Amino acid sequence: MNPASTNPDELEVAPGFAKENLQGMVWDAASEETLRAGLEKAFDYRGDVTITKTDGSKVEGYLFDRRHGKTLKDSFVRVIPATKGGGPLAKISVAYSEIAGLAFTGRDTAAGKSWEAWVKKYIEKKAAGEKNIELVPEQLD
Repeated sequence: MNPASTNPDELEVAPGFAKENLQGMVWDAASEETLRAGLEKAFDYRGDVTITKTDGSKVEGYLFDRRHGKTLKDSFVRVIPATKGGGPLAKISVAYSEIAGLAFTGRDTAAGKSWEAWVKKYIEKKAAGEKNIELVPEQLD
């Protein structure tokens, strides 16, 4: 391969990684291990989750932080609620020990937003003869 080549078909491409589709999944907190694993997945999820608390109440929003403690009582997640009841920067802390389960209820805003998907759209537009190709992000809900 010519190092100065700019042909995209000749460029080295590193494979991406498969992302688990969590949207719609319900996670049961049957044990401390499964609860911690589910909350780690929720932390990496880029959509809203619904936490069902042990008292039956629910907290829906974006899980943006978690604090690991030695016990479930000392560990917390922090959520930005989906509703604007407490203002735009209101945050709720929920102890792991108060969580009975969680559901991945919101749309993953980054699903399908891989580099490969962007390049595919670009190549399709270029092949169709479009000029001044501009790929813009879709509107978020």
